[in-house]
Amino acid sequence: MASRRDVFHCSHWGAYVVTVEGNAIVGVRPFAHDPAPSALIHAVPDWISSPRRIRSPMVRRGWLDRRHRSDTTRRGTDDFVEVDWDTAIGLVADEISRVRFEHGNRSIFAGSYGWASSGRFNHPATLLRRMLNLVGGFTGHVDSYSVAAGSVILKRLLGNDDAFYGRSTSLRNVLEHAGTVLAFGGLPLHSAQIEAGGIGRHLLGDTLREMSARGVRLVNVSPDRGDLEATPDAQWIAIRPNTDVALILGLIHTIVSRDLHDREFLRTHCTGAEKFLDYVMGRSDGIARSADWAASISGVPAEAIVALALQLCARRSFITMTWSLQRAEHGEQPYWAAVALASVIGHIGLPGGGFGMAYGSLGGVGLGYPRTRSPAMSQGRKAIPSFIPVSRISDMLLNPGSEFVYDGAVHRYPDTRLVYWAGGNPFHHHQDLNRLCRAWQKPQTIVVQDPLWTPAARRADIVLPATTSLERDDIAGNKRCEFLFAMQQAVDPVALARNDYDIFRDLSHRLGCEAEFTEGRSAFEWIEHLYGTTANDAAVRLQHQMPGFEEFWKAGHAELPVDRERIYLADFRRDPLAHPLPVPSGRIALFSDEIAALHYDDCPGHPAWIEPREWLGASAARRFPYHLISRQPESRLHSQLDFGRVSQASKVNGRECVHIHPYDALDAGIEEGDAVRLFNDRGQCLASALLDARVMRGVLILPTGAWYEPSNDPEQGGMDLRGNPNVLTSDRPSSRLGQGCAAQSCLVAIERMPAL
Repeated sequence: MASRRDVFHCSHWGAYVVTVEGNAIVGVRPFAHDPAPSALIHAVPDWISSPRRIRSPMVRRGWLDRRHRSDTTRRGTDDFVEVDWDTAIGLVADEISRVRFEHGNRSIFAGSYGWASSGRFNHPATLLRRMLNLVGGFTGHVDSYSVAAGSVILKRLLGNDDAFYGRSTSLRNVLEHAGTVLAFGGLPLHSAQIEAGGIGRHLLGDTLREMSARGVRLVNVSPDRGDLEATPDAQWIAIRPNTDVALILGLIHTIVSRDLHDREFLRTHCTGAEKFLDYVMGRSDGIARSADWAASISGVPAEAIVALALQLCARRSFITMTWSLQRAEHGEQPYWAAVALASVIGHIGLPGGGFGMAYGSLGGVGLGYPRTRSPAMSQGRKAIPSFIPVSRISDMLLNPGSEFVYDGAVHRYPDTRLVYWAGGNPFHHHQDLNRLCRAWQKPQTIVVQDPLWTPAARRADIVLPATTSLERDDIAGNKRCEFLFAMQQAVDPVALARNDYDIFRDLSHRLGCEAEFTEGRSAFEWIEHLYGTTANDAAVRLQHQMPGFEEFWKAGHAELPVDRERIYLADFRRDPLAHPLPVPSGRIALFSDEIAALHYDDCPGHPAWIEPREWLGASAARRFPYHLISRQPESRLHSQLDFGRVSQASKVNGRECVHIHPYDALDAGIEEGDAVRLFNDRGQCLASALLDARVMRGVLILPTGAWYEPSNDPEQGGMDLRGNPNVLTSDRPSSRLGQGCAAQSCLVAIERMPAL
């Protein structure tokens, strides 16, 4: 009888212990210190057993025959030929060298965007870039699909994006001092089960319930009541999607017209307040952004807007926004407007007051900030500065050499000949997948390195099978988690799968830079080294003694010194001259001369309501009368483990469920569980109907992450069969300034399908 053993492990959705018998996983239990563990941990054995595993290196037949001269339209339909590892490594190394010498390193795009592993050592995107930096560089990306528009604008206003990445006021401080928490996009627990690099304790639900018990008024501004489900007594303000800026301007108008604004804070801590308030009050253009004006756009009654404005001024108020609001056309504006509202109220820098972003978007935000440095493998020195905004992949591939603007500067897209994607699935997170399919045919060669036959891997030329985190050792930790976690190998690698580090080490050897890539360390020596960087920092800078590496590895985790009390911008509040913001004026910009000088009609010099092309008030809504929201799913992380037991249990007949208000379903003749077709001019997909009274009328919610599976039936026009919303979303940018994705600005129609 095979002996049983327990190994410690971690994923982006939490730490857990895996019970192994022989070479099989027979149980998973959560980290003992986690009060609310995610159910996703129970799907991790499906990584190992899935028939979708890539079992050996594979090369598309057409590419193997003709190499970079192959018929790229055959990607996704051509068959694959199995090759050995030596051949595969040689083909990839030769192709990297060919493109470098014939076209230059800018023509290599190192995509690799995704949450492949919480491990900080076997981190595919980092290792890929480390290798390519040693051979002349690559074109990479800036920002992320989650964070782009908001991050760019906050750096302009505040000098950094600390508030956008959760380095702002602690929720413990808000709990003890705030009277009202105004949460745009809510504080969703389904997103807070996730944290980049792992999470030890899921605390948001308990924290929100304690807030409510202490009398803090929680206000959820969202089209979905479920975005603040932790406390049933939270106030719900149902708002038309993409109209948050109009509501905020209505709140500011109400506060100023009643002379409740903090004139002194605006004078001493802000610049451009007069110009901005001229716009709000209508002095500059004759349009007063009053509560009545805001109600006509947002759908929130004027009396509710007035009552909320008075409430925000009557007690200490804290304003937060989830990351979701920036994934829209003009996605920069809500965050700028939120900062303006907090400035007008004047509670910034006070205990429990001001603003912060991303609470509920990630599990660790606001719940404790490690004071040590986090373990991280280095990408090395960036060899060339070539980049694109992360969501402009199709634009880059379809328009080589054309100009694009980003954050006020003009750049050019490279002529991409080679795409190397490691540990990610662009056919999950990118918008307008039919357009991406056309763009995907442009490069001469596409390499995908992944454990699984994702939609991207099926559309590659060379496929390299990587191990999952359960098949290798690693270390987890991040800037918002109070623990470091050992990620101990549970089982042997599946078939011929290899660790990402080993794959890139062999490629580095072929490319002549192995010594620089490895720095003479084995894989396990790297893990010990990364732990040592954190332990050293704790000892030298903080006089905090962490366990030795062997003790840490045996225990499975080590606790870090944490700052649980923080007030964002407290020093700036106390003395703005002694502690200026890292911007030219040193103060918060409610009007920016620098942005105004760019003359962007999609991002003017102050927070503004700019009508999106797709929202419920647009003329296009006559054809496509529903606003589609594509949010983070509850049953997986993005598209990870979509085939797993937890994700599959959330589907109906193998299709993702679209949330629809029961009255909208009644009008459309749709019943619970029906197969439905969502469509617009960009594409169409099947889904299963889920009647949900928490969703406001006129809104549909279809979570992201269903693996893209277009129909082969020509009469169905490439309809996605599994419910991937990104066949419907637009590939236009948020604005010329931020160039973020605009997935949440999306109108669709819905109809019941015949029985399938």
